[in-house]
Amino acid sequence: MNRNYFHIFILIVVIAFFTWSFIKPAHYPIWILEVGPSVILILAVLYFYNKVRLTNLSYSIIALLTIMTFIGGHFTYDDVPLFDWFQKNFDLERNHYDRFGHFLKGLIFIVFREILILKTALPIGKWVQFIAINMTLSLSGFYEIVEWIASRISNRETKDFVGAQGDIWDAQWDMSLTLMGSIIALLLLTRLHNRFIKSLNHKSWS
Repeated sequence: MNRNYFHIFILIVVIAFFTWSFIKPAHYPIWILEVGPSVILILAVLYFYNKVRLTNLSYSIIALLTIMTFIGGHFTYDDVPLFDWFQKNFDLERNHYDRFGHFLKGLIFIVFREILILKTALPIGKWVQFIAINMTLSLSGFYEIVEWIASRISNRETKDFVGAQGDIWDAQWDMSLTLMGSIIALLLLTRLHNRFIKSLNHKSWS
């Protein structure tokens, strides 16, 4: 598929999920808080599209992560039906959609890695990997701070945000799973990512 057509396709898919998510969510205030960062991210990607052109892999990751927040925002993270089914049928203590989502957020490592390769003078190697993982973990920690601020502003209990579900270690679990996801992305996707990015960049590979 032509690259530009692919970008249009995934944008249409993201807009479709956003529209669906907006229609009768479980709680509109929570929906705004959960979906808002993803909307800002999409607008930023569109704004910089002609200035910072990323690979199809990175755009696919961004689309996947935003769609997951649209789903979580629509149902609330602790009430996503499929993961309610898992909880019921596998006798789990909680709905794990939020944990699954934070694990997948580790994929943003690929996007950070790509930006570092394309837009900095860093040589491609271990330092790029290390900095990209730290950026991913920093973003995860920042998101937990935003959640806390949002819960204080809205005067809602912690359990109403991102499926904390009474777990006092929820923030630590979320950040740990994002770190784990970024390390797995490093191990499994780096070679694939290199093949995508070589067509966009002519740095010396090491």
